[in-house]
Amino acid sequence: MKISVLGAGAWGTALAIQAAQAGHDVSLWARDAAALAQMQTGRRNAAYLPDSELPAALGLTADRAAAIAHAAKGLTIVATPMAGLRETLAALPAAQRVLWLCKGFEASTGRLGHEIARELQPAMRVGVLSGPSFAQEVAAGRPTALVAASEDAALAQAAVDAFHGERLRVYTSVDPVGVEVGGAVKNVLAIAVGVCDGLSHAAPDAPGLNARAALITRGLAEMMRLGLALGARPETFMGLSGLGDLVLTATGDLSRNRRVGLMLAEGLRLPDILARLGHVAEGVYSAPTVLARASQLGVDMPITEAMVALLEGRLAVGEAIERLMSRGARAE
Repeated sequence: MKISVLGAGAWGTALAIQAAQAGHDVSLWARDAAALAQMQTGRRNAAYLPDSELPAALGLTADRAAAIAHAAKGLTIVATPMAGLRETLAALPAAQRVLWLCKGFEASTGRLGHEIARELQPAMRVGVLSGPSFAQEVAAGRPTALVAASEDAALAQAAVDAFHGERLRVYTSVDPVGVEVGGAVKNVLAIAVGVCDGLSHAAPDAPGLNARAALITRGLAEMMRLGLALGARPETFMGLSGLGDLVLTATGDLSRNRRVGLMLAEGLRLPDILARLGHVAEGVYSAPTVLARASQLGVDMPITEAMVALLEGRLAVGEAIERLMSRGARAE
């Protein structure tokens, strides 16, 4: 299969490596010409995956039009941040088969990826590839399971044909709405769990593992409420892109969103945290949009609400957790 990956960040590069190793004809497009030159010379993506060698068969290009044309009869993977999805979809021919990797709501409109695609390219065959996955582990060939979600069953199967193998399993779903909601909301919840875990090291009476379990469980309930209001299927949230991605992002040491929470618990300022991370932590930017979309739909999301107040400086770290744990009793 001819595959083009548009975006040479960690996740796009990791999938390009896997597809090339599987024998597909893969072109990886990088926006940054200087970074591309380094990748061509050193055969590594030093900025994102310095420990993973790029296969000799993996094509690298700074010509986006050429990369798009390469996959005209194959599969195009959009590996930009959510902020770049709209512009990228608008640049693609309507006949292109497209899956995106980005997770979140568009900041300016509050829309999910499938809603942006429906607006810009109503005839395009589109879907989302998501699930519990750190790019470093995928690039290293460690066992990982993903879900390809699309209303077009043939497109979801194309993702299986492109990426499914001994170390990377790809399941299919007909619920892109649920998969996208899970991928967006779990980043916000991971910040909350990071805060809880960070505070747990501070004092004997600080929240502990019990509080972490409560946050993850009630966070999953928040995620599901929003998803159902947007038309998702409930069973999606018990799968890879729901519970699976939430557990990984909330507890995994490689999670940038979790690290944001841990550093907030240390008392660091958000601008300093983001500077220290060096890469995007989508939950920071998604949180206000998730809350706004939930408010429009009348969906109660107290954990998300507390994280927005914390990130905006309207609530102290300890107060955020205390507010959540002091909520009134109710039926689960």
